[in-house]
Amino acid sequence: MASGTALIYDEEMTTHKLLWSDPICDIEVPERLSSSYEQLKCYHLVERCVQVPAREGSEEEILLVHSSEHLEVAKSTQTMNEEELKRVSGNYDAFFFHPNTYCCARLAVGATLQLVDAVMLGKVCNGMALVRPPGHHSQKNAANGFCLFNNVAIAAEYAKRKYSLQRILIVDWDVHHGQGTQYIFEEDPSVLYFSWHRYEHQEFWPSLKESDYDAVGLGRGKGFNVNLPWNKVGMENSDYLAAFFHVLLPMAFEFDPELVIVSSGYDSGIGDPEGQMNATPEVFAHLTHFLMQLANGRLCVILEGGYHLKSLSESVCMTVKTLLGDPVPQITGEMAPCLSAVESIQNVRAAHKPYWKWLMYEGNYYSISSSKCNWQMDSCRHSKLLRLIPCFVLYLGIWSFTFVLNSFSLLKDAEGNDFFAAVLGFILPIAYSYQPDLTVIAVGPNRSLGISGISLLFALLQGLAESRIFAVIEVRSGAKPIQLKIRYSLSCQLSGFRHTLFCSLLKCHLL
Repeated sequence: MASGTALIYDEEMTTHKLLWSDPICDIEVPERLSSSYEQLKCYHLVERCVQVPAREGSEEEILLVHSSEHLEVAKSTQTMNEEELKRVSGNYDAFFFHPNTYCCARLAVGATLQLVDAVMLGKVCNGMALVRPPGHHSQKNAANGFCLFNNVAIAAEYAKRKYSLQRILIVDWDVHHGQGTQYIFEEDPSVLYFSWHRYEHQEFWPSLKESDYDAVGLGRGKGFNVNLPWNKVGMENSDYLAAFFHVLLPMAFEFDPELVIVSSGYDSGIGDPEGQMNATPEVFAHLTHFLMQLANGRLCVILEGGYHLKSLSESVCMTVKTLLGDPVPQITGEMAPCLSAVESIQNVRAAHKPYWKWLMYEGNYYSISSSKCNWQMDSCRHSKLLRLIPCFVLYLGIWSFTFVLNSFSLLKDAEGNDFFAAVLGFILPIAYSYQPDLTVIAVGPNRSLGISGISLLFALLQGLAESRIFAVIEVRSGAKPIQLKIRYSLSCQLSGFRHTLFCSLLKCHLL
Protein backbone atom coordinates (compact mmCIF):
# COMPACT_ATOMS: atom_id res chain seq x y z
CA MET A 1 0.00 0.00 0.00
CA ALA A 2 1.26 3.48 -0.87
CA SER A 3 2.67 5.59 1.93
CA GLY A 4 4.34 8.97 2.25
CA THR A 5 3.52 12.49 1.17
CA ALA A 6 5.08 14.11 -1.88
CA LEU A 7 6.15 17.75 -1.95
CA ILE A 8 7.01 19.47 -5.21
CA TYR A 9 8.69 22.88 -5.34
CA ASP A 10 11.02 24.54 -7.82
CA GLU A 11 12.52 27.95 -7.11
CA GLU A 12 12.50 28.69 -10.83
CA MET A 13 8.75 29.38 -10.58
CA THR A 14 9.52 32.50 -8.50
CA THR A 15 11.04 34.20 -11.58
CA HIS A 16 7.56 34.96 -12.96
CA LYS A 17 6.94 38.53 -11.76
CA LEU A 18 5.27 41.81 -12.66
CA LEU A 19 7.59 44.30 -14.41
CA TRP A 20 5.33 47.36 -14.30
CA SER A 21 2.83 48.94 -11.93
CA ASP A 22 -0.61 47.34 -11.93
CA PRO A 23 -2.82 47.64 -8.81
CA ILE A 24 -4.82 44.56 -9.82
CA CYS A 25 -1.91 42.21 -10.43
CA ASP A 26 0.66 43.44 -7.91
CA ILE A 27 -0.51 41.00 -5.20
CA GLU A 28 0.61 37.97 -7.24
CA VAL A 29 4.24 37.98 -6.08
CA PRO A 30 7.04 35.38 -6.04
CA GLU A 31 7.09 35.47 -2.24
CA ARG A 32 3.80 33.57 -2.24
CA LEU A 33 5.80 30.51 -3.17
CA SER A 34 9.06 31.13 -1.34
CA SER A 35 7.44 32.12 1.99
CA SER A 36 5.27 29.00 1.95
CA TYR A 37 8.29 26.78 1.34
CA GLU A 38 10.32 28.53 4.03
CA GLN A 39 7.52 28.04 6.55
CA LEU A 40 7.39 24.34 5.67
CA LYS A 41 11.11 24.15 6.37
CA CYS A 42 10.66 26.05 9.64
CA TYR A 43 8.18 23.40 10.84
CA HIS A 44 10.54 20.62 9.64
CA LEU A 45 7.90 19.40 7.22
CA VAL A 46 10.03 19.45 4.09
CA GLU A 47 12.36 16.79 5.45
CA ARG A 48 9.39 14.55 6.28
CA CYS A 49 8.06 14.66 2.73
CA VAL A 50 9.11 12.73 -0.34
CA GLN A 51 10.83 15.26 -2.57
CA VAL A 52 9.61 14.89 -6.15
CA PRO A 53 11.37 17.01 -8.79
CA ALA A 54 9.35 19.29 -11.03
CA ARG A 55 9.56 19.04 -14.80
CA GLU A 56 8.25 21.11 -17.66
CA GLY A 57 4.90 20.07 -19.01
CA SER A 58 5.07 19.14 -22.67
CA GLU A 59 3.19 20.96 -25.41
CA GLU A 60 1.11 17.84 -25.95
CA GLU A 61 0.10 17.86 -22.28
CA ILE A 62 -0.85 21.53 -22.37
CA LEU A 63 -2.92 20.90 -25.50
CA LEU A 64 -5.04 18.39 -23.57
CA VAL A 65 -7.24 21.33 -22.54
CA HIS A 66 -5.83 24.41 -24.32
CA SER A 67 -5.87 25.51 -27.93
CA SER A 68 -2.76 25.67 -30.10
CA GLU A 69 -3.41 29.41 -30.59
CA HIS A 70 -3.23 29.99 -26.84
CA LEU A 71 -0.05 27.96 -26.59
CA GLU A 72 1.61 29.89 -29.43
CA VAL A 73 0.81 33.27 -27.87
CA ALA A 74 2.36 32.12 -24.59
CA LYS A 75 5.48 30.83 -26.35
CA SER A 76 5.93 34.08 -28.25
CA THR A 77 6.30 36.16 -25.07
CA GLN A 78 9.68 34.63 -24.19
CA THR A 79 11.57 37.09 -26.42
CA MET A 80 9.40 40.19 -25.93
CA ASN A 81 10.55 43.40 -24.30
CA GLU A 82 8.63 45.06 -21.49
CA GLU A 83 6.41 47.19 -23.71
CA GLU A 84 5.46 44.22 -25.86
CA LEU A 85 4.74 42.13 -22.79
CA LYS A 86 2.55 44.87 -21.37
CA ARG A 87 0.61 45.13 -24.62
CA VAL A 88 -0.03 41.39 -24.88
CA SER A 89 -0.97 41.21 -21.19
CA GLY A 90 -3.57 43.90 -21.80
CA ASN A 91 -5.48 41.49 -24.04
CA TYR A 92 -6.46 39.45 -21.00
CA ASP A 93 -8.38 40.07 -17.79
CA ALA A 94 -6.02 40.42 -14.80
CA PHE A 95 -2.90 38.78 -16.21
CA PHE A 96 0.72 39.77 -16.77
CA PHE A 97 3.53 38.26 -18.80
CA HIS A 98 7.23 38.17 -17.96
CA PRO A 99 9.87 36.68 -20.28
CA ASN A 100 10.03 33.68 -17.90
CA THR A 101 6.26 33.28 -17.54
CA TYR A 102 5.97 30.59 -20.22
CA CYS A 103 8.75 28.52 -18.65
CA CYS A 104 7.26 28.91 -15.17
CA ALA A 105 3.80 27.95 -16.40
CA ARG A 106 5.20 24.82 -18.04
CA LEU A 107 6.93 23.96 -14.78
CA ALA A 108 3.64 24.45 -12.93
CA VAL A 109 1.92 22.04 -15.31
CA GLY A 110 4.75 19.52 -15.11
CA ALA A 111 4.94 19.68 -11.32
CA THR A 112 1.22 19.00 -11.10
CA LEU A 113 1.52 15.99 -13.43
CA GLN A 114 4.53 14.70 -11.49
CA LEU A 115 2.37 14.66 -8.38
CA VAL A 116 -0.45 12.85 -10.18
CA ASP A 117 2.01 10.22 -11.42
CA ALA A 118 3.56 9.75 -7.98
CA VAL A 119 0.13 9.20 -6.42
CA MET A 120 -1.34 7.03 -9.16
CA LEU A 121 1.76 4.82 -9.37
CA GLY A 122 1.70 4.25 -5.62
CA LYS A 123 5.03 5.95 -4.96
CA VAL A 124 3.25 8.14 -2.39
CA CYS A 125 -0.22 8.23 -0.89
CA ASN A 126 -0.82 11.94 -1.41
CA GLY A 127 1.04 15.20 -1.87
CA MET A 128 1.16 18.92 -2.54
CA ALA A 129 2.61 20.90 -5.43
CA LEU A 130 3.63 24.50 -4.76
CA VAL A 131 3.27 26.10 -8.17
CA ARG A 132 3.15 29.48 -9.90
CA PRO A 133 1.44 30.81 -11.92
CA PRO A 134 -1.86 29.38 -10.67
CA GLY A 135 -4.29 27.84 -13.12
CA HIS A 136 -8.01 27.54 -12.34
CA HIS A 137 -9.12 30.73 -14.17
CA SER A 138 -7.29 29.84 -17.37
CA GLN A 139 -9.58 28.86 -20.23
CA LYS A 140 -9.11 26.90 -23.42
CA ASN A 141 -8.05 29.94 -25.42
CA ALA A 142 -7.24 32.62 -22.86
CA ALA A 143 -5.13 33.53 -19.86
CA ASN A 144 -7.20 34.95 -17.03
CA GLY A 145 -6.93 35.99 -13.39
CA PHE A 146 -3.16 35.43 -12.93
CA CYS A 147 -3.49 32.02 -14.67
CA LEU A 148 -1.86 30.99 -17.95
CA PHE A 149 -2.36 27.21 -18.14
CA ASN A 150 -5.02 25.37 -16.16
CA ASN A 151 -2.80 23.06 -14.10
CA VAL A 152 -5.60 21.14 -12.39
CA ALA A 153 -7.72 20.72 -15.51
CA ILE A 154 -4.71 19.42 -17.44
CA ALA A 155 -3.97 17.03 -14.55
CA ALA A 156 -7.53 15.67 -14.56
CA GLU A 157 -7.54 15.09 -18.31
CA TYR A 158 -4.05 13.58 -18.12
CA ALA A 159 -5.10 11.19 -15.34
CA LYS A 160 -8.22 10.14 -17.24
CA ARG A 161 -6.22 9.24 -20.33
CA LYS A 162 -3.06 7.77 -18.82
CA TYR A 163 -4.68 5.80 -16.00
CA SER A 164 -8.12 5.20 -17.56
CA LEU A 165 -9.89 6.87 -14.66
CA GLN A 166 -13.68 7.10 -14.82
CA ARG A 167 -14.33 9.49 -11.92
CA ILE A 168 -12.23 12.43 -10.78
CA LEU A 169 -13.26 14.93 -8.11
CA ILE A 170 -11.90 18.49 -8.29
CA VAL A 171 -12.41 20.55 -5.12
CA ASP A 172 -11.76 24.26 -5.57
CA TRP A 173 -11.62 26.07 -2.23
CA ASP A 174 -10.03 29.22 -3.64
CA VAL A 175 -12.10 32.31 -2.86
CA HIS A 176 -12.55 33.05 -6.59
CA HIS A 177 -14.65 30.91 -8.87
CA GLY A 178 -12.51 28.70 -11.10
CA GLN A 179 -14.55 29.45 -14.18
CA GLY A 180 -11.82 28.10 -16.44
CA THR A 181 -12.10 24.64 -14.87
CA GLN A 182 -15.89 24.83 -15.03
CA TYR A 183 -15.90 25.67 -18.75
CA ILE A 184 -13.52 22.80 -19.54
CA PHE A 185 -15.53 20.10 -17.74
CA GLU A 186 -19.11 21.38 -17.63
CA GLU A 187 -20.26 18.73 -20.14
CA ASP A 188 -18.12 15.93 -18.71
CA PRO A 189 -19.79 13.52 -16.22
CA SER A 190 -16.44 11.89 -15.40
CA VAL A 191 -15.27 15.02 -13.55
CA LEU A 192 -17.20 16.32 -10.54
CA TYR A 193 -16.20 19.96 -10.04
CA PHE A 194 -17.01 21.67 -6.74
CA SER A 195 -16.23 25.33 -6.11
CA TRP A 196 -17.12 27.67 -3.32
CA HIS A 197 -16.33 31.30 -3.96
CA ARG A 198 -17.03 34.84 -2.94
CA TYR A 199 -19.88 35.95 -5.19
CA GLU A 200 -21.95 38.66 -3.48
CA HIS A 201 -24.80 38.23 -5.93
CA GLN A 202 -22.48 38.57 -8.94
CA GLU A 203 -20.74 41.70 -7.65
CA PHE A 204 -17.38 40.03 -6.98
CA TRP A 205 -14.89 39.06 -9.72
CA PRO A 206 -15.23 37.30 -12.12
CA SER A 207 -18.85 38.48 -11.76
CA LEU A 208 -20.37 35.76 -13.94
CA LYS A 209 -23.95 34.50 -13.93
CA GLU A 210 -22.56 31.01 -14.47
CA SER A 211 -20.78 31.20 -11.13
CA ASP A 212 -24.10 30.98 -9.30
CA TYR A 213 -25.61 27.89 -7.70
CA ASP A 214 -27.93 27.13 -10.62
CA ALA A 215 -25.05 26.47 -13.05
CA VAL A 216 -25.12 22.69 -12.63
CA GLY A 217 -23.40 21.65 -15.86
CA LEU A 218 -24.51 21.08 -19.43
CA GLY A 219 -25.77 18.06 -21.32
CA ARG A 220 -24.40 14.82 -19.92
CA GLY A 221 -22.51 16.90 -17.36
CA LYS A 222 -25.63 18.14 -15.57
CA GLY A 223 -25.26 17.63 -11.85
CA PHE A 224 -21.47 17.40 -12.01
CA ASN A 225 -20.75 21.13 -11.74
CA VAL A 226 -21.36 22.40 -8.20
CA ASN A 227 -21.09 26.11 -7.41
CA LEU A 228 -21.55 27.29 -3.84
CA PRO A 229 -21.61 31.11 -3.91
CA TRP A 230 -20.76 33.07 -0.77
CA ASN A 231 -22.97 36.17 -0.90
CA LYS A 232 -21.25 38.00 1.93
CA VAL A 233 -17.72 38.36 3.23
CA GLY A 234 -16.54 37.20 6.64
CA MET A 235 -17.33 33.50 6.20
CA GLU A 236 -15.85 31.47 9.05
CA ASN A 237 -14.75 27.92 9.83
CA SER A 238 -18.32 26.90 10.61
CA ASP A 239 -19.53 27.98 7.17
CA TYR A 240 -16.80 26.01 5.37
CA LEU A 241 -17.47 22.91 7.45
CA ALA A 242 -21.21 23.21 6.81
CA ALA A 243 -20.52 23.29 3.07
CA PHE A 244 -18.53 20.07 3.37
CA PHE A 245 -21.04 18.31 5.63
CA HIS A 246 -24.17 19.25 3.72
CA VAL A 247 -23.01 19.44 0.11
CA LEU A 248 -19.56 18.23 -0.84
CA LEU A 249 -19.00 15.13 1.29
CA PRO A 250 -22.30 13.33 0.69
CA MET A 251 -22.01 14.14 -3.01
CA ALA A 252 -18.40 12.95 -3.11
CA PHE A 253 -19.14 9.66 -1.35
CA GLU A 254 -21.94 8.95 -3.80
CA PHE A 255 -19.71 9.88 -6.75
CA ASP A 256 -16.94 7.63 -5.36
CA PRO A 257 -13.95 9.26 -7.10
CA GLU A 258 -10.81 7.38 -8.08
CA LEU A 259 -8.68 10.51 -7.62
CA VAL A 260 -9.19 13.80 -5.79
CA ILE A 261 -7.46 16.98 -6.95
CA VAL A 262 -7.68 20.20 -4.93
CA SER A 263 -7.40 23.65 -6.46
CA SER A 264 -5.99 24.88 -3.19
CA GLY A 265 -6.37 28.62 -3.00
CA TYR A 266 -5.81 30.10 0.44
CA ASP A 267 -7.25 33.51 -0.36
CA SER A 268 -10.35 32.01 1.28
CA GLY A 269 -8.46 32.21 4.58
CA ILE A 270 -8.33 34.87 7.27
CA GLY A 271 -6.48 38.09 6.54
CA ASP A 272 -6.46 37.77 2.76
CA PRO A 273 -7.19 41.10 1.04
CA GLU A 274 -8.97 39.38 -1.85
CA GLY A 275 -11.28 37.07 0.04
CA GLN A 276 -11.98 39.07 3.23
CA MET A 277 -13.00 35.82 4.91
CA ASN A 278 -12.36 34.74 8.51
CA ALA A 279 -11.56 31.04 8.17
CA THR A 280 -8.42 30.13 10.13
CA PRO A 281 -5.52 27.99 8.85
CA GLU A 282 -6.71 25.12 11.06
CA VAL A 283 -9.86 24.63 9.00
CA PHE A 284 -7.79 23.63 5.97
CA ALA A 285 -6.41 20.76 8.02
CA HIS A 286 -9.96 19.53 8.58
CA LEU A 287 -10.97 19.96 4.95
CA THR A 288 -7.88 18.04 3.87
CA HIS A 289 -8.58 15.31 6.42
CA PHE A 290 -12.08 14.77 5.04
CA LEU A 291 -10.86 14.57 1.45
CA MET A 292 -8.25 11.99 2.48
CA GLN A 293 -11.10 9.56 3.16
CA LEU A 294 -12.00 9.49 -0.54
CA ALA A 295 -10.40 7.64 -3.49
CA ASN A 296 -8.45 5.33 -1.17
CA GLY A 297 -6.49 8.37 -0.02
CA ARG A 298 -5.29 9.40 -3.50
CA LEU A 299 -5.21 13.16 -3.02
CA CYS A 300 -3.27 15.79 -4.99
CA VAL A 301 -3.26 19.34 -3.60
CA ILE A 302 -2.23 22.06 -6.07
CA LEU A 303 -1.59 25.64 -4.99
CA GLU A 304 -3.80 28.32 -6.51
CA GLY A 305 -4.31 31.73 -4.85
CA GLY A 306 -3.45 33.21 -1.46
CA TYR A 307 -2.16 36.76 -1.04
CA HIS A 308 -1.65 37.29 2.69
CA LEU A 309 1.76 35.71 3.11
CA LYS A 310 1.42 34.73 6.77
CA SER A 311 -2.07 33.28 6.38
CA LEU A 312 -1.03 31.53 3.17
CA SER A 313 2.10 29.93 4.57
CA GLU A 314 0.40 28.77 7.78
CA SER A 315 -2.48 27.28 5.80
CA VAL A 316 -0.07 25.46 3.49
CA CYS A 317 1.65 24.00 6.55
CA MET A 318 -1.64 22.89 8.06
CA THR A 319 -2.49 21.12 4.82
CA VAL A 320 0.87 19.34 4.57
CA LYS A 321 0.81 18.31 8.26
CA THR A 322 -2.54 16.66 7.69
CA LEU A 323 -1.35 14.94 4.51
CA LEU A 324 1.54 13.56 6.55
CA GLY A 325 -0.93 12.08 9.04
CA ASP A 326 -0.40 14.44 11.98
CA PRO A 327 -3.33 14.84 14.40
CA VAL A 328 -5.83 17.38 13.15
CA PRO A 329 -5.84 20.52 15.36
CA GLN A 330 -9.00 21.46 17.17
CA ILE A 331 -11.13 24.30 15.88
CA THR A 332 -12.44 26.76 18.43
CA GLY A 333 -15.20 29.31 18.28
CA GLU A 334 -18.84 29.37 17.23
CA MET A 335 -19.70 26.44 14.98
CA ALA A 336 -23.10 27.52 13.69
CA PRO A 337 -23.10 28.60 10.03
CA CYS A 338 -24.40 32.09 9.29
CA LEU A 339 -27.80 32.65 7.67
CA SER A 340 -26.25 33.64 4.34
CA ALA A 341 -24.21 30.42 4.23
CA VAL A 342 -27.28 28.34 5.08
CA GLU A 343 -29.22 30.01 2.27
CA SER A 344 -26.45 29.30 -0.25
CA ILE A 345 -26.14 25.68 0.86
CA GLN A 346 -29.88 25.12 0.62
CA ASN A 347 -29.95 26.67 -2.86
CA VAL A 348 -27.19 24.34 -4.04
CA ARG A 349 -28.96 21.30 -2.63
CA ALA A 350 -32.23 22.29 -4.30
CA ALA A 351 -30.52 22.88 -7.65
CA HIS A 352 -28.82 19.46 -7.56
CA LYS A 353 -31.72 17.48 -6.11
CA PRO A 354 -32.70 15.98 -9.51
CA TYR A 355 -29.21 14.55 -10.05
CA TRP A 356 -28.15 12.93 -6.74
CA LYS A 357 -29.74 10.07 -4.81
CA TRP A 358 -28.67 11.42 -1.42
CA LEU A 359 -30.61 14.62 -2.05
CA MET A 360 -33.84 12.96 -3.08
CA TYR A 361 -34.66 12.30 0.58
CA GLU A 362 -33.18 15.39 2.17
CA GLY A 363 -36.50 16.47 3.64
CA ASN A 364 -36.86 13.15 5.40
CA TYR A 365 -33.72 13.37 7.47
CA TYR A 366 -32.37 16.75 8.33
CA SER A 367 -32.50 20.42 7.73
CA ILE A 368 -29.83 23.02 8.27
CA SER A 369 -30.23 25.77 10.80
CA SER A 370 -28.04 28.65 11.87
CA SER A 371 -29.46 28.49 15.38
CA LYS A 372 -27.37 27.57 18.39
CA CYS A 373 -28.48 23.98 17.87
CA ASN A 374 -26.75 24.19 14.53
CA TRP A 375 -28.09 21.26 12.56
CA GLN A 376 -31.50 19.82 13.47
CA MET A 377 -32.67 16.31 12.63
CA ASP A 378 -36.31 15.37 12.35
CA SER A 379 -37.07 13.63 15.63
CA CYS A 380 -39.34 10.94 14.20
CA ARG A 381 -36.93 9.90 11.48
CA HIS A 382 -33.97 10.29 13.80
CA SER A 383 -34.91 7.28 15.90
CA LYS A 384 -35.33 5.16 12.79
CA LEU A 385 -31.83 5.91 11.56
CA LEU A 386 -29.85 5.09 14.66
CA ARG A 387 -29.99 5.06 18.43
CA LEU A 388 -27.66 7.87 19.39
CA ILE A 389 -26.89 8.67 23.02
CA PRO A 390 -24.86 11.85 23.42
CA CYS A 391 -23.46 12.27 26.91
CA PHE A 392 -20.58 13.79 28.81
CA VAL A 393 -18.12 11.52 30.60
CA LEU A 394 -15.02 12.04 32.68
CA TYR A 395 -12.31 9.79 31.28
CA LEU A 396 -8.82 10.05 32.69
CA GLY A 397 -9.48 13.61 33.70
CA ILE A 398 -10.71 14.70 30.26
CA TRP A 399 -14.24 15.97 29.78
CA SER A 400 -15.41 14.85 26.41
CA PHE A 401 -18.38 14.55 24.14
CA THR A 402 -19.10 10.88 23.67
CA PHE A 403 -21.05 8.98 21.03
CA VAL A 404 -22.41 5.66 22.19
CA LEU A 405 -23.77 3.90 19.14
CA ASN A 406 -25.84 1.05 20.51
CA SER A 407 -26.14 -1.87 18.11
CA PHE A 408 -24.27 0.23 15.55
CA SER A 409 -26.37 -0.77 12.57
CA LEU A 410 -26.93 0.19 8.99
CA LEU A 411 -30.64 0.87 9.23
CA LYS A 412 -31.94 1.33 5.73
CA ASP A 413 -35.44 2.58 5.18
CA ALA A 414 -37.72 1.95 2.24
CA GLU A 415 -35.96 4.57 0.17
CA GLY A 416 -32.56 2.95 0.68
CA ASN A 417 -30.91 5.74 2.66
CA ASP A 418 -28.12 4.58 4.90
CA PHE A 419 -26.30 5.42 8.08
CA PHE A 420 -23.85 7.81 6.48
CA ALA A 421 -26.61 10.26 5.71
CA ALA A 422 -26.80 10.62 9.48
CA VAL A 423 -23.02 10.65 9.94
CA LEU A 424 -22.50 13.55 7.53
CA GLY A 425 -25.73 15.42 8.16
CA PHE A 426 -26.03 15.02 11.90
CA ILE A 427 -23.25 13.29 13.83
CA LEU A 428 -20.33 15.29 12.45
CA PRO A 429 -22.03 18.71 12.69
CA ILE A 430 -23.18 18.06 16.26
CA ALA A 431 -19.78 16.69 17.25
CA TYR A 432 -17.99 19.74 15.84
CA SER A 433 -20.40 21.95 17.76
CA TYR A 434 -19.37 20.29 21.04
CA GLN A 435 -15.65 20.59 20.23
CA PRO A 436 -14.70 17.53 22.34
CA ASP A 437 -11.37 16.74 23.94
CA LEU A 438 -12.01 13.02 23.47
CA THR A 439 -14.36 11.01 21.28
CA VAL A 440 -15.63 7.70 22.67
CA ILE A 441 -17.49 5.23 20.47
CA ALA A 442 -19.21 2.02 21.54
CA VAL A 443 -20.26 -0.41 18.82
CA GLY A 444 -22.52 -3.37 19.55
CA PRO A 445 -22.41 -6.83 17.92
CA ASN A 446 -25.70 -6.69 16.01
CA ARG A 447 -24.55 -4.41 13.24
CA SER A 448 -24.95 -4.72 9.51
CA LEU A 449 -22.35 -2.05 8.78
CA GLY A 450 -19.18 -3.69 7.52
CA ILE A 451 -15.60 -3.21 8.63
CA SER A 452 -15.00 -0.67 5.86
CA GLY A 453 -17.96 1.38 7.07
CA ILE A 454 -16.77 1.30 10.68
CA SER A 455 -13.26 2.27 9.55
CA LEU A 456 -14.68 5.20 7.59
CA LEU A 457 -16.68 6.40 10.59
CA PHE A 458 -13.54 6.27 12.74
CA ALA A 459 -11.58 8.16 10.09
CA LEU A 460 -14.18 10.90 9.80
CA LEU A 461 -14.34 11.33 13.57
CA GLN A 462 -10.56 11.59 13.81
CA GLY A 463 -10.92 15.22 12.83
CA LEU A 464 -12.25 15.77 16.35
CA ALA A 465 -10.36 16.05 19.63
CA GLU A 466 -6.96 16.20 17.91
CA SER A 467 -7.56 12.64 16.68
CA ARG A 468 -8.07 11.22 20.19
CA ILE A 469 -10.58 8.38 19.87
CA PHE A 470 -11.43 5.61 22.33
CA ALA A 471 -13.64 2.86 20.96
CA VAL A 472 -15.20 -0.25 22.43
CA ILE A 473 -16.40 -2.73 19.81
CA GLU A 474 -18.41 -5.70 21.04
CA VAL A 475 -18.06 -8.90 19.06
CA ARG A 476 -19.89 -12.21 19.37
CA SER A 477 -18.24 -15.02 21.32
CA GLY A 478 -15.76 -16.85 19.13
CA ALA A 479 -15.83 -14.21 16.43
CA LYS A 480 -12.60 -13.13 14.82
CA PRO A 481 -11.28 -9.90 16.39
CA ILE A 482 -11.92 -6.81 14.27
CA GLN A 483 -8.84 -5.10 12.96
CA LEU A 484 -9.25 -1.48 11.87
CA LYS A 485 -6.64 0.63 10.18
CA ILE A 486 -6.71 3.82 12.20
CA ARG A 487 -3.98 6.38 12.46
CA TYR A 488 -2.28 6.51 15.89
CA SER A 489 -4.28 3.49 17.02
CA LEU A 490 -3.50 0.88 19.65
CA SER A 491 -5.53 -2.32 19.73
CA CYS A 492 -5.81 -5.30 22.05
CA GLN A 493 -8.08 -8.26 22.75
CA LEU A 494 -9.10 -8.47 26.40
CA SER A 495 -9.03 -12.05 27.69
CA GLY A 496 -12.38 -13.14 29.05
CA PHE A 497 -14.27 -10.25 27.48
CA ARG A 498 -16.19 -10.02 24.21
CA HIS A 499 -14.66 -6.67 23.35
CA THR A 500 -11.93 -5.40 21.12
CA LEU A 501 -10.62 -2.02 22.15
CA PHE A 502 -8.91 0.52 19.99
CA CYS A 503 -7.42 3.68 21.33
CA SER A 504 -5.85 6.59 19.49
CA LEU A 505 -5.16 8.47 22.70
CA LEU A 506 -1.49 9.25 22.65
CA LYS A 507 -1.50 10.65 26.17
CA CYS A 508 -3.43 8.02 28.08
CA HIS A 509 -3.18 4.31 28.86
CA LEU A 510 -5.62 1.49 28.36
CA LEU A 511 -7.09 0.62 31.77
